[in-house]
This record gives sequence, C-alpha cells and structure tokens, in this order.
Amino acid sequence: MQLPGLQRRVNHVVNDGHTPVIPSELAPLDSIHDPELELPGRASLIIMISASMLLQISFFIIVSSSNEYALHLGGTSTFSGIVIGIPTLISGLSLIPLVRHDKGLYTFPLHVACCASILGHVLYALAYYANFLHLILLGRMVSGLSFTLWMYCKRYCSDPRIVGVRRRTTLAAWLVIGQGVGLSFGPFAGGLLYKVGFGGRGTSVWNGFTAPAWVMAGVWVLFWALVWRYYEDIPLERRTFQTAPEPLAAGDVITLQDAATVTQTTNPRLSLMFQLTLQQWGAVLCMCWFAMTCFFILGAWESNIPVFGASTPPFHWSPFAAGNFLALGGATTFPFLILNLLLARRTQDRLILALGTTLGSGGLIIFLGLLGAGEKALNYGAVFVCWWTVALGFNLASTVTMSTLSKKLPPKWNGRTSLAIQYSNYIGRVTGAVWGGSGVAVGMRNYVGLQIGLVGVGTILSLSLWRTLKTRMG
Repeated sequence: MQLPGLQRRVNHVVNDGHTPVIPSELAPLDSIHDPELELPGRASLIIMISASMLLQISFFIIVSSSNEYALHLGGTSTFSGIVIGIPTLISGLSLIPLVRHDKGLYTFPLHVACCASILGHVLYALAYYANFLHLILLGRMVSGLSFTLWMYCKRYCSDPRIVGVRRRTTLAAWLVIGQGVGLSFGPFAGGLLYKVGFGGRGTSVWNGFTAPAWVMAGVWVLFWALVWRYYEDIPLERRTFQTAPEPLAAGDVITLQDAATVTQTTNPRLSLMFQLTLQQWGAVLCMCWFAMTCFFILGAWESNIPVFGASTPPFHWSPFAAGNFLALGGATTFPFLILNLLLARRTQDRLILALGTTLGSGGLIIFLGLLGAGEKALNYGAVFVCWWTVALGFNLASTVTMSTLSKKLPPKWNGRTSLAIQYSNYIGRVTGAVWGGSGVAVGMRNYVGLQIGLVGVGTILSLSLWRTLKTRMG
C-alpha cells in the first residue's frame, strides 16, 4: 500500500524506461495527494455538517414562541430563558461520559443525538396536552443530550486523521453557515408554525406552540434513516494519531526536539501540561474566551428579542413578528457567511477574528446609544441594523476558535481542545440565554453593557497574543 506522504515523490520517480515521467505539477489533480488539503468522504462530511445545522434549527425553532408557551403554562420570561438555555447545560454534563465511550469515533454520538432529538421534541410538544409547565423543560433537557454532537462536529472538521491543516478553517466556515441557517430559518419556521398552528384548526396536540417540535421530530426521524444508510466512520487503518505535531507557526518558540524531550517527563500530568508552551496556553485561553463570548452574545440576543419586542411600546411584537425579525437578520448575513468560505482560504484566522469582533462590537455600541436616546430613537430599522451587525460579527468570530487551536497544537490535542471550545460555547449559550430572558428585568443598558465588557476582555487577550495567534491559512 502506498503511503500518502510519499505519493508526490512516486510521481517523479516511477518509470519503466519507456514511459515519460510527468512532473507532479502537470499531473492530474486526483493523482497528487497533499496531506494539507485532505478531506473526509463526501457523504459522511455532508452528514456531519447537516447534523450541526439541524441541531442549530432545533435549538432556535422554539425561541420565537417559547416565552408565550411558558406564560401560557404558568411560567415566566425568566423560565423561558432557562428553557432555551438548559439543553446546553445538560449537554455539558453528558459530554465527558459520552467521550469516554466514543473510542475516538463518531458513529455512536451521531446515533445518540438523533434519538435524543426525536424524544426531546416529542416531550416538548406533549407539554401542552398535559398542561404541565415543567414538561417543556424536561423535553429540552432530553434534547440537550443531542447537542453533545456539536462538539463532535467541530472535532470532525478539525480531526488531523481525516482533515488537512489547510482545510480546517474552511470546514469551520461551513459549520458557521449551518449556524446561520439555524439562526435565520429556525426562528422564522417557529414563528410561521406558531401562526399556522393557531390558524383555526389548532388542537391540544397540534397548535402554534407544539407544531415546531412535531415538525423537527419528523425531520430527525428522516435524518436518522440517512445516517444509518450513508454515514461511514474513520477507516480502521487511520484511527491512530500521528506522533509529530503540526508545523509550528511564527510566534512559537518551542522546537520539535524540545517537545520530544518534554514528553518524557515521568509525571503524566506534568507531561501533559508541559507539552504546550506558554504562548500555546495563551492561545487556548484566548480562543476559549471568544468561544464563550460569541455564544453568550448571540444567545442573549436570540432570547431577548422576543421579550424586548413584546414589552417595548414602539413594537409590541407577537412571537411571529419576533421570529421574523430574528430570521431576517440571520438571512441577510447569509451572503457574507458564504463569502467567508472564500475569505477563510486566503486569510489568517486572527484577522477573521478581529473583523468579526469589530463588527459585532459596533452593533452593541450602536444599540447602547439607541437605548440611551430613549424610546423615540427605537425603531425597526435601527434595531435591525444592530442585530444584523451583532449576528454577522460574532458568527464570523466563532469560525476560527476551533480551527486556530487545531493548527497551533499537536494533533493528539484535538480531542482536548474540541472539549474546551465546546464547554466554552455551552457556558456562553446557557448564561447568554438566561441573561437575554432577564434583559428587560435587569435593565437593557446593563444587559448590553455586560456584553461590551466581555468583548473588551477578549480584545485585550487577542492583542496581547497577536503574534502567537498567527496560523496557516485555509
């Protein structure tokens, strides 16, 4: 069997004495294997990216009507925020036990996610029939088990066993596109189903509150069938990691010889700690902070807009109107997220991070100014511009958190860093959703001010580690 790393050399050397040697740069593309540009099988890759997108839709489809659903069953807006955010807490608690049984593969977590999604949506829908408030919370908690797959999707798209170093940011950009689909289509579909469900034929089983959950349960049943039919896990011969780390970028001061020496430490915990330089640990801290901040802000806005829109005199939005507002903001960012696919191939991760945080911070500052100017300054267009820049900016910034660490750290650290990034996302989602649901109660200026403060801390970290964050493009 021909080794992938030697294939380019073989193209130059193999000759029977009669056939002319074709230089590798003139040979057909499929005859040249560049490990840095490697990708997984197409069907499996599409399934993993689609799974991430469906999880995003499942997370957001109930956002536009969850506040009204909770109030109908006797809850509060804060309880609605907990309902939105609780799945990520459950997912965080379930992730480490799941990782211990996954054997470094993806088939088992994928089936767990499909099963939990179906059951969770069914329980959420049955809460209306049972007239039991805490059943919607239970349903979302069961759904939380499915959201463990987000970590596996990130790990899959940066797994050095199947993805080349110059493909990782591009695949992360595809995940963010799925994130954008969930952000736009989820609230829109939820608001539309809310309106259709109460369109005159609503029952205790099918109505505006339960329709989004029933529809998503059906979608997950179909998707699970496709997983059984088409998904293929990592081939047996590739299930071990390389022992050599990825090429080091400028800013790292450790050499490969130093790394080899450090790993010989007799204490395993000290060996694990000293495998990374201080600069690399700084990059881990910086990326985890931004992973938390991006999802805190996005989650806060998504859970706050229905509450803020319903309670603010210039708007008085229904769940349908709030869903449309969220969806319109997400949909109009979509062309720019597609453009980010091209940008990721030609731009360093740290520049994408800087661009995203600058855009998002601009939206927060403008919104704070509108709140300070009073209700007369609050109108649909002005608030929409704020939401659009926040959604675009922090979705862009979230593209590079995992890909940066996968390029800076040795391959065997991919599982650890994907866990660290996912837990940071979880913390952001849970606290952001609760903070957004409580935004009107705590005061909207305080609500926005905390978000600006979190971005400020991240900006200081990234500027301090700017040289360290330099990575390979793509």
